[in-house]
Amino acid sequence: MTEQAGAVVDERVFYRDIKPYDAPEELSQLHGPAEGLMALPLNVYWGPAHRFDLNNESDVVEAYQAALREGRVKDQAEILNPGLLVSIWPELLLPARVRVLWENRFPVLAAA
Repeated sequence: MTEQAGAVVDERVFYRDIKPYDAPEELSQLHGPAEGLMALPLNVYWGPAHRFDLNNESDVVEAYQAALREGRVKDQAEILNPGLLVSIWPELLLPARVRVLWENRFPVLAAA
């Protein structure tokens, strides 16, 4: 930290501010399941239980948050279902940069 004109300036770089995030070009690229059980790959979710019941909203929220934060486009295409994504979008707790990326690319999410 440095002091400039009597104010303390925090010069630290936080990983959350530089971490790369990914998103497909079009929602039509997403072809994940809308129901049933789904297992997430370890590069997306490394928790002890990586199987999610898509008929359970809390499981969907947890799986989708992980896919949006950690997944590459290939992962997101296989995991995310566009209809399910739009319907749960307001429930997702995401880093601000992830939310901005997805809402700027897909205005239907911002409208949800």
